[in-house]
Amino acid sequence: SWLKPEKLVPMHGEIRHLQENARLARECGIPDVRYITNGELLRLAPGELDVIDEIPVARRYRDGRLLLHEGESAVRERRRLSIVGLAAIAVTLDQRGNVLGDPDVAIDGIPIEDADGDDMEDIILDAVDGTIDSIPPRRRKDPELVREAVRRAVRSAIDQAWGKKPIVKVLVNQLRIKG
Repeated sequence: SWLKPEKLVPMHGEIRHLQENARLARECGIPDVRYITNGELLRLAPGELDVIDEIPVARRYRDGRLLLHEGESAVRERRRLSIVGLAAIAVTLDQRGNVLGDPDVAIDGIPIEDADGDDMEDIILDAVDGTIDSIPPRRRKDPELVREAVRRAVRSAIDQAWGKKPIVKVLVNQLRIKG
């Protein structure tokens, strides 16, 4: 009432806060009131308040030396990693599809044991062995098929043991002997 503003643009809060601030301003006698949402470009003068353009807006994250959009996979993936952890499995197959040696397992952010005290790496290795054994030897020659089958089985085994579905990466190496 002291300043007697002619225009008001509420600028803080959620949409319902902006609407209520605009309603209050009108009740107080301010003739030109306009609330805007993110990305709207408002002309303040001359004349009445008016939205004159849209500007693209989004959250951005500083990631090392990069500036990334909110939806970019690196930021989203690290967020998931912080919640569900990572299991990495390396399997080596010969050219006939036979497993060479024991698979290597590395887990980060996943409990070492389940609620019964069973070792999580043993649970993972059992899932890997069972999955590979269930694939006919001729089909094991397809590394992508083996990779996806092992990934799903390990993710499911950890989910059953822990109640969370981690990020699972499977590396399938094929040893080819020439000659």
